[in-house]
Amino acid sequence: MQIQFNQQPYTLSSPTTLAVFLASQQQVRAGIAVAINQQVIPRSHWDSQSLQEGDNIMLFTAIAGG
Repeated sequence: MQIQFNQQPYTLSSPTTLAVFLASQQQVRAGIAVAINQQVIPRSHWDSQSLQEGDNIMLFTAIAGG
């Protein structure tokens, strides 16, 4: 299965969830948000959000400022 993660192509050998994929990329940490196909996915849904062929995943880091 082909997906994009932060504008980089990835091939997944088996179906997986967003939480498992982010853990495999060492990207589970406080202060991040994730969008799939331009839709923000709440952290509470990461465990149940299945990745699909062609998904475009973008990771955002919160930055404090004023």
